[in-house]
Amino acid sequence: MAALLVATALLAAVVVAIAQGSGPSRGGRPATASRGPTPTAGTAGPTQTSRSATSPQQGGSGSHGHGGGSHGQGGGQSGSGAYRVGIASLTLSEPATPSTATGHTASGAPIRPLSTTVRYPATGTPDAGAHPGAGPDTAAGPFPLVVFSQGFDVTAESYSWLLDAWARAGYVVADPTYPLTDPSTPGGVSEADIVNHPGDLRYVISTLLGGQRDGHSVLHGLVDPSRVAIIGHSDGGDVSLAAAADSCCRIPAVKAAVILSGAELSAFGGSYYSAGSVPLLVVQGSADTINVPGCSAQLYDGAPPPKYYLNIAGAEHQPPYLDPGATRTGVARSVIAFLDAFLYRRPAHLQTLVQRGTVTAGETLTTAPALPAGTSTYCPGAP
Repeated sequence: MAALLVATALLAAVVVAIAQGSGPSRGGRPATASRGPTPTAGTAGPTQTSRSATSPQQGGSGSHGHGGGSHGQGGGQSGSGAYRVGIASLTLSEPATPSTATGHTASGAPIRPLSTTVRYPATGTPDAGAHPGAGPDTAAGPFPLVVFSQGFDVTAESYSWLLDAWARAGYVVADPTYPLTDPSTPGGVSEADIVNHPGDLRYVISTLLGGQRDGHSVLHGLVDPSRVAIIGHSDGGDVSLAAAADSCCRIPAVKAAVILSGAELSAFGGSYYSAGSVPLLVVQGSADTINVPGCSAQLYDGAPPPKYYLNIAGAEHQPPYLDPGATRTGVARSVIAFLDAFLYRRPAHLQTLVQRGTVTAGETLTTAPALPAGTSTYCPGAP
């Protein structure tokens, strides 16, 4: 009974936290990248083992299906909670400096091209597909915006199953491809470019929010600019955490963040949590040797509430997010419950998961102020 009362009190605080906003951003970009030990002079990027797996499984790329699970009131203003998924491809051109540019306009101006796929609730009967050009369900909107940042050397569309599940639950979901860290990068990837990704993320969010005011955009009238969340995996989790909680890179529009096997990163500069944080859901596999559990434990313990930690027993770095099965379904359900609580102000499903303590077999959820005593918080590359 005591545990039930504690969980209920924590969830009551959710509604208060939703109304508080994310606080000011101090902007700026760090100058150098490091994932683990500082790179030695003359190296192009981190010298330790990269947080990418060899030959990552594409885990659902091009294969869309259900799996967000039943999550209560997860839809738009209609509250239906299940939508047909439309999909559109955009190419954004972020102005850049000569040193950070990865392309140029026809007139020679330096830019960082950001190919971005957008999924959105569409009209029609919900099914297992994602439909290019499908009509946006503006009558049920506007919907919250979720921007996803992929892991290093993994295509953004490798996560398509999760992205579909979140869009089907009533979210506009965008996944930009960051320059120099996608497997298709000409000349090979460079993890050092991660220091530019918080700025890329800021530009993507700003541009997509601008699209909802553009009568010619597929996003016109579809996105609610007051409800924005970010999700990232691995290096994309580092980027998302920086945008949510690091003074270097805070994005004021962001109201909630999900960090999938991510970490604090000293290369960004700034300080974490010095100006607070948006609500966080931290997800981590206990057998992850690429983003070791100490990284997620460190960022979770340091974060102010409201915060949630989903531990996946025996899980490695990529399978919980790329491989079909109950674990990935549990991740999708947990993320939807968290987003519903903070972007739709519908905390019932999250409250149920917290009270129960489990999502699926092997996945446990806590809102404790800190992880159990003795939990390692060692994280290479963190402040």
